[in-house]
Order: sequence, then C-alpha cells, then structure tokens
Amino acid sequence: MQEYSIKRGFKEGLEERIRDGLEKYFDKTGKEDNGHYIVEFGSFSRLEAWINDKGNLLNVDTESRVDLYDAFPEEEADKIVLDTNRRFRDYLEYVTGYNTKERKKKATEAVKKK
Repeated sequence: MQEYSIKRGFKEGLEERIRDGLEKYFDKTGKEDNGHYIVEFGSFSRLEAWINDKGNLLNVDTESRVDLYDAFPEEEADKIVLDTNRRFRDYLEYVTGYNTKERKKKATEAVKKK
C-alpha cells in the first residue's frame, strides 16, 4: 500500500475525484466498498483507492497481473504495462494535485521525518 499527500486545496471533493478519476483514466466506474474504490485494468489485477481515516492522504493498493506475459506476446504486454503506468501516474496527479516529481519529493520528505 502507498500513501500520497494531497495538495492544499485538493482535499475538497477528494472522494469525488477518486471515483471520477477511475472512470476518466481507466474507463471504469469501479466497485465501491465502504469508501474503497476498486477497478481492474491493464496490468493491474486490482487497483484499490481510498482516503485515510484522517482525510488527508490518498491510500492506493495495487496488485499486478502475474499472467500478463503468458497471456500476451511480449511486445503487446510491454505496451499494456506502459499504458497502465502512464494512466496511473496521470490518475495520481488528478487526485492529489501533485505531479510525479512533486510526489517523489513529498515521499522523500516523509521518510526523512520518520
């Protein structure tokens, strides 16, 4: 599981962005289970996103498809993985307000505080 900080001003409407982002970036509405939104897409056999109890972090848990390279030729499987990763990065930016570089910086700062 990964935790992602939410940019100031992005906490308002966070749950809606989690849900809407899944549809926007993964073309799936997702299954809702007690505030957890779950989809299956591309190289993810499961992507689950939810807000932590304090309401200040996005939690994301993913599971990769272990059979992807068995089910598809290598070149096609590589394309699926790259597309899924791009969509996931775009989804995280949409929900958190931070781009990849900013998320990395926030994660590094969080580790240093511990």
